[in-house]
Amino acid sequence: MSLSSETDFEQMFDRAPISLWLEDFSALKRLFEGWRAQGVIDLKAHLQADLAHVQQCAASIRLIKVNRQTLKLFGAQNQQQLEQNLHDVFRGDMLTRMLPEMQALWEGRLDYSNQTVNYALDGRRIEAQIHVRVLQGHEDLWDRVLISLEDVTETVVARAQLAASERHARNLFHYSPVSLWVEDFSGVKSLLDEARNQGIQDFRVFLSVHPEFVERCMQEIRVLEVNQQTLQMFGAESQKELLANLSQVFRDEMHDTFAEQLIDLWNGKTEQVREVINYSLNGSLINIHMQFSVMPEHLENWDLVLLSLVDITARKKAEAYLEYLGKHDSLTRLRNRAFYVDELNRISRKGPWPLAVIVMDLNGLKRINDSEGHAAGDDLLRRAGEVLTNATAGQPWCVARVGGDEFIALLPGADERMAQEVHARIESLIEVSNQFYPGQPLSLSIGIACAHQASEVEGALLQADRAMFDAKTLHYAEQSLVPRRAA
Repeated sequence: MSLSSETDFEQMFDRAPISLWLEDFSALKRLFEGWRAQGVIDLKAHLQADLAHVQQCAASIRLIKVNRQTLKLFGAQNQQQLEQNLHDVFRGDMLTRMLPEMQALWEGRLDYSNQTVNYALDGRRIEAQIHVRVLQGHEDLWDRVLISLEDVTETVVARAQLAASERHARNLFHYSPVSLWVEDFSGVKSLLDEARNQGIQDFRVFLSVHPEFVERCMQEIRVLEVNQQTLQMFGAESQKELLANLSQVFRDEMHDTFAEQLIDLWNGKTEQVREVINYSLNGSLINIHMQFSVMPEHLENWDLVLLSLVDITARKKAEAYLEYLGKHDSLTRLRNRAFYVDELNRISRKGPWPLAVIVMDLNGLKRINDSEGHAAGDDLLRRAGEVLTNATAGQPWCVARVGGDEFIALLPGADERMAQEVHARIESLIEVSNQFYPGQPLSLSIGIACAHQASEVEGALLQADRAMFDAKTLHYAEQSLVPRRAA
């Protein structure tokens, strides 16, 4: 090589925009030869067996020269300072990352690339893409090896941050306390587009004429992924088990609900909120608050849809119970006075006629409350509720507790003869109750009347009330007690 060529080489080496190291690996080659002579065959196992072997490899490498970019990258004033602090440059996991490089050289590969880690003199961690090449003409001794280091720290950090962000997002998905479904609705969109191209304008009418279209759309939905809460909510051991049994989850009421969802999609509503009913794999009903959203970047094809499902079964049960309490007497489980008033007004407006009215009063409640306490009185009221419920079971009639010891039954469509049959059934059930329950006997004073039109309702109520009072008077007379309406 001429002097000019050597000078050019020196300048190119020194001014290269990446870190360059010229090193002597001849001692490493001799170390390898010694190990082979000792019977080492598997270098990887040999190095992993004792970290000191890796340190031997590192100590066998002699630095000849580095360029300006190397000094800049590692924060060194000059090569001497860098050499004096190589123990700070090559440390930590860098030794572990040397293993592939050593393995390549052991196998005779004299041109090798890998990603490694070094440390600047100020302690900065440097992620580097390393390329090792034994220079031409030095293959026998390895006494001239050129190493290039490209600082890829920003890229590695960015990738690590991206991976951490992806893990975070995936963890949010998988461990969300809400059931999440990722679905592909592109097949559904294709069917809707096909129907639109055929000239369908009133989609609701179309679905009423072709209900099988709803089933076709349901079959086109592809579930891509569900989270852990979904498996727990639906009682599935795995996503595979859940997806294999979706017909058990989406059935019955879901057909009509999904039809409404399709109508909204037809009308361009790609974000929806509604309450639906699904079923777990054990068959139990689940009331669900569903939020449906086609992801903004996928509005053209609907190939990425996110559904969130919240189990509101407990809330629905609470609402149903509150509604029940609003219409029922909690002690007797009969209808309450408010419901009775509404039902009486409804029947008075619409019928059907005739309307039989049965007015009843529990005998002796005040005396029992005074002598035995309200617990005994409440027990008697519960028994009265059981009797009246069983006496009118299977009929669309209103039987209500309208006062402390007062009951009224409205029997729309029933005449006085049917009312007398109900009366007889009540008396028969009272007798059975008194045989079954020890203690205070159950006794009701009962009055009956019948209205054939709205104008007669008020009179029928008064007539039934008077008949009940007459029965109560007779009851107390037989008991040698003075009858009192408030008794």
